[in-house]
Amino acid sequence: MRLQHYIYYGIWPVCFVIRVKNLVFAYLPCNFSPFLMDISVFLFHLVLLLGLPTASIAHIKRTIQTDQSALFALKSQLFHSSNLLRKNWTANVSVCNWIGVTCSSRHHRVVSLNLSYLGLQGSIPPEIGNLSFVNSIDLSGNNFQGNLPMLVHLRRLKYISLANNNFGGEVPSGFGSLPNLQALDLSNNSFTGAIPTSLFNASKLESISFMSNQLQGNIPQEIGNLGNLKVLSMANNQLTGLIPLTLFNISSLQIVNLRNNTLSGDLPVNLCSKLSRLHGYYLAYNTLSGQILSRFDNCSELEELSLNDNDLNGTLPREIGNLTMLKLLSLGQNKFAGGIPAEIGNLQNLECLDIEGCALSGTIPKEIGNLQKLNMLNFALNTLSGQVPVTIYNISTMTFIRLTGNKLSGSLPHSIGHLLPNLETLNVAHNYLTGVIPDSISNMTKLVILELSMNRFTGSIPRSLGSLNLLETLDVAGYYLATGSPKELSIISSLANCKSLRVLILDGVSVKGTIPPTIANLSNSLEVFLVSTCELEGSIPPEIGNLSRLTGMDLSSNHFTGQLPLAFQGLSNIQALELQNNRISGAISPNFCNLRSLTLLDLSQNKFSGQLPECLGNMSSLGKLNLSSNGLNSTMPASVGSLKDLLNLDVHSNAFGGFIPQEIGNLLAAISIDLSWNKFSGNIPTTVGNLQNLINFSLAHNEIQGSFPEIVRKMVNLESLDLSQNNLTGEIPASLVSLLQLQHFNVSFNHLHGKIPENGSFLNFTIESFISNEGFCGGPAHLRLLPCPNNSPQASRTKRFPRFAYILLPTALTVFAVIIFELVLIMAQHRSRNRAQTNPLPPTTHERISYYDLVHATNDFGENNLIASGSYGSVYKGVLRDGSILAIKVFNLQVEGAFKSFDAECEVLRNIRHRNLVKVISSCSNHDFRALVLEYMPMEALKVIDVATALDYLHHGHSSPIVHCDLKPSNVLLDQAMTGHVGDFGIAKLLSGGESKAITNTLATIGYIAPEYGSEGKVSRSCDVYSFGILLMETFSRKKPTDVMFTEDCGLKDWVRHLLQNPELDLVDHNLITPSDANSTKIVQCIFKIMEMAVTCTVESPEERIDVTDALNELKNIKHEFLSK
Repeated sequence: MRLQHYIYYGIWPVCFVIRVKNLVFAYLPCNFSPFLMDISVFLFHLVLLLGLPTASIAHIKRTIQTDQSALFALKSQLFHSSNLLRKNWTANVSVCNWIGVTCSSRHHRVVSLNLSYLGLQGSIPPEIGNLSFVNSIDLSGNNFQGNLPMLVHLRRLKYISLANNNFGGEVPSGFGSLPNLQALDLSNNSFTGAIPTSLFNASKLESISFMSNQLQGNIPQEIGNLGNLKVLSMANNQLTGLIPLTLFNISSLQIVNLRNNTLSGDLPVNLCSKLSRLHGYYLAYNTLSGQILSRFDNCSELEELSLNDNDLNGTLPREIGNLTMLKLLSLGQNKFAGGIPAEIGNLQNLECLDIEGCALSGTIPKEIGNLQKLNMLNFALNTLSGQVPVTIYNISTMTFIRLTGNKLSGSLPHSIGHLLPNLETLNVAHNYLTGVIPDSISNMTKLVILELSMNRFTGSIPRSLGSLNLLETLDVAGYYLATGSPKELSIISSLANCKSLRVLILDGVSVKGTIPPTIANLSNSLEVFLVSTCELEGSIPPEIGNLSRLTGMDLSSNHFTGQLPLAFQGLSNIQALELQNNRISGAISPNFCNLRSLTLLDLSQNKFSGQLPECLGNMSSLGKLNLSSNGLNSTMPASVGSLKDLLNLDVHSNAFGGFIPQEIGNLLAAISIDLSWNKFSGNIPTTVGNLQNLINFSLAHNEIQGSFPEIVRKMVNLESLDLSQNNLTGEIPASLVSLLQLQHFNVSFNHLHGKIPENGSFLNFTIESFISNEGFCGGPAHLRLLPCPNNSPQASRTKRFPRFAYILLPTALTVFAVIIFELVLIMAQHRSRNRAQTNPLPPTTHERISYYDLVHATNDFGENNLIASGSYGSVYKGVLRDGSILAIKVFNLQVEGAFKSFDAECEVLRNIRHRNLVKVISSCSNHDFRALVLEYMPMEALKVIDVATALDYLHHGHSSPIVHCDLKPSNVLLDQAMTGHVGDFGIAKLLSGGESKAITNTLATIGYIAPEYGSEGKVSRSCDVYSFGILLMETFSRKKPTDVMFTEDCGLKDWVRHLLQNPELDLVDHNLITPSDANSTKIVQCIFKIMEMAVTCTVESPEERIDVTDALNELKNIKHEFLSK
């Protein structure tokens, strides 16, 4: 306000004191006397001296009260204000003396608020925006929550840090309205939504940190407006899209940290063209792709480059060697190709080099040894080969070396412990290193982790490793090492001084001894103890129970005997316990129920017996329980239903009986349940319908009764269902077609009947899934079953017969049956005069033989039991516990077509029975094993007339002709009575619907295969006739069709045809006749007739070959003629 004119009030002197904006003005009249003027001057000074200070004090008091009110509002929002604030932030203490508050001396206002790391909890009130003079706010390291209020009035604010709290909601857009804002830190909170574009209006911003929030969306292009930006940190969010190119125009940038997002796109062609001040560039853990094309020109100040865990490809550019200031280079877990450029050896300041998991090949450049400041080297999980350059072992500053998972060879230097005295981690596991483990490793006194497993080291594990007092992990697993003592795991005793040892892995180390009681020396530290496949024997020492910190123990695949020590109950922290494949016996103690932390328990393949403890349900953390292949009996305890977190339950191959508990339906988390090969009876519990996460379910080889449960349709994730070898009745529910994930289905060897569903997954199942039931019909066409009868109205009326029909009908049926029986006898007698006697056998009972019975019978499928090997598997001789001898044909499921071969053989053998065919006793089938149990044929010879009889039956004795497709001598065996039996129907074909031939891609054995079969894949009965002809020639000439004497132009059949035209030449096997034999001439004549018939069997054109029935009759005539002479 300005004074525009004077005011006169007559002759009286008047003095106006006016205050405008804290200034005091005095106005005096112009015409007053000197005396009055003196008085007026005095009054003016008096007012000036008294009025001005009074006004300023009042103003200051009111404005500091505004700041005080804002801070009191903040205090009121704190849930549990600390004692410091509660006692200090009071009206009795000046605001400027409050903890965390700083005032300016000039304006006496709050200019800084620092309450960092005081453990405060609460929210920020909007009144905080009234601190209009504040230029710095630091509330980091507390537990503030909720949304941030608008702070647009804090126009003096330069620095704000709200890091390490629990703020949520979106980042306020008002930050962009703060003209003086230079640093904004919102890291480690829970902010969501997109980055506000308005933020980039704050043109003075030098540092932005939004690290570790939940921000989404793209990084705005407007970020390029921040010409003063030095630090950008948006790591650990959910940002997507491309990195804006405008970012690379900000020449002031020093740090760019965008790691752990989902950013995509390529790297800029020249990273540092405008970013000459860049010190750190972090883009790890994104989805960046393309090649590193940058030449890194102008990156002279770059010290840290982190691009690991992306999808970058191409080769590593040599220009990386130009980054001479680089201290950290991390490129691991990408898709690079090629080798490691030698130019990396130019990075003289490099301290950390990580190129793990990039499929790099070639050798490690010797130039890496030039990096004398290097303390971390990680080339793990590549395909590097060759020897590790000796120069690397000369980098004395090294603290971390990880080369695991390559193809490196050579040996460790004997003096490695002297060359790398500062080493804390040495991991060269899973390579091809040889030689001995150097004793000098004991000089690495700082060593914490030593992993040498799965190499080709030989010799003993140095006992001097026990002097490594700081050692926490020792992994020397492998199959070429020994412990230095043939009687016990002696390395354990030498580790008594390793008081920090947490992980001890000795898998595969050859011991052939026991675990020493000195294992108790590690009771205060050991957490993981793995000694599987060490040939350990004897009892498990009770001292193991002292390892109270143990979380994982694997003693599997050894030779432990005896019972489990009661001291196991001391393993209170154990989470994974694997004892499978030993010889441990006795009952499973209820003490196991005290191991409440167990998530994995595997006691399979032992000799446990008795019943399961009822308290099993107390082990509520169990995720996997495997008790298979033991001798457990009694019933399954209902308490198993209390294992709410159980994912895998496997009790197959025991002797459990009784009903399956209804409580099994409470295992809602289960994905696999195997109760097969037991003696469970009763119905399948209806509660299994609750198991909607179940993928694999097997009740095979039990005594389950009742109908197929309709409730199975609710098990919507089921991929494998095996109910074979039970006593199920009724029909397969049509609703099972809704199980769209079902891949394996087996209900064979039950008493089911009726229609097989035609749609859904049933289109993929083979006949093997349904064999040996009471009569299926319908189903998909490839099953080749009879159609189901129609349930027509006419058929339904037959149910309403009058009562006399029930008297006459049985009589009529009896008469009809007699007539049919007489007709069958007449036809059979007529047929026996015109064709071979087929001698059908009565149906046999399929014995139940478990997988482990087969393992025991064949000495674990040992070579001494091997009878023969073929394209799809091997045949073993087996002796069961009752002394019976069997042949077990085991299919090699790793070979393409093995599954199909097994299915084909099952399909053929399910209905055919003949005295000249190898008899099937049983089968054994699960997810990864297929075998047929056959009648054992002890004689290694061949009887051709029986072969012809078998072929005649296959070709003409069935409604659907069967073509064997692979007839050869090794597929024909003799029993004790010297009767020939044809076997191996792995690639046999059924010709149905009047077909005379089929097309196949499966080839038979070279030399026996018919020309049209080998060249065009055409299969017919004539193919078997051709193979039979070759078989005859081989039998009587003792020449294989694959002998080296035969060529493409002159094979076995050509050779026989030529010799038949020159009888004086040597055709017959000398072992069949002797010069002194009186019948030698007759034998030769007989064999020549057989050979002539063999030639007619092997003519080129299948239409011109004789039928097998004619061949059989001809053989009979030759036999009769020979015997009658």
